[in-house]
Amino acid sequence: MSEENAVPNNQRLLETRQVWDAAAITFDNEPDHGLRDPRTLAAWTALLKSALPSTNSAVLDIGCGTGSLSLVLAKSGCAVTGIDLSPAMLEQAKTKALAAGCAIEFHAMDASFPQLPPQHYDAILCRHLLWALPDPDQVLKRWVNLLKPAGRLILIEGFWHTGAGLHAQQIQAMLPPSLINVTVQNLSDQPELWGGAVSDERYIITADLPSQS
Repeated sequence: MSEENAVPNNQRLLETRQVWDAAAITFDNEPDHGLRDPRTLAAWTALLKSALPSTNSAVLDIGCGTGSLSLVLAKSGCAVTGIDLSPAMLEQAKTKALAAGCAIEFHAMDASFPQLPPQHYDAILCRHLLWALPDPDQVLKRWVNLLKPAGRLILIEGFWHTGAGLHAQQIQAMLPPSLINVTVQNLSDQPELWGGAVSDERYIITADLPSQS
């Protein structure tokens, strides 16, 4: 599909929204989703702080789900916007942010076509979503357009035992050529992130836009 002809598939979006709305009530039961264990929360907090360009960044959390990582970012001093397709997920995210006293903007939105201002964010974070989107190479171009000069793209992805996902090399090959300083860090050997040992491929990729000359 060419970029010019790319349009949201409304039927696909409706079906996907229904799936994640139904999953919202139990979503946080997974250790790396709810971050209820202090050790898991600490591990994700350390990982995100190390990945961010600065602790006072304006960050877009794409596919934010119930907002657990959005809260981590906000508590680290970032100005956070979270988007997700599922209204049920976002209701939980808003409730958690309110309880934590964090001012986070949440919007229901298709991650493939984010309706947001260009060159607005210091960093974009996406965890475990890119693999599920159609035409991920085109999606990445749209996301990078939302970054300020010297902004950073942070992708946390994997290729799981179910056969779903993307290998790190696949994502590296589809990154827009405008990005520099591409790094890949293995996360499979950090059980504290996942609530236990894992044997599949999990990783974080960071890449930067050049600063304006």
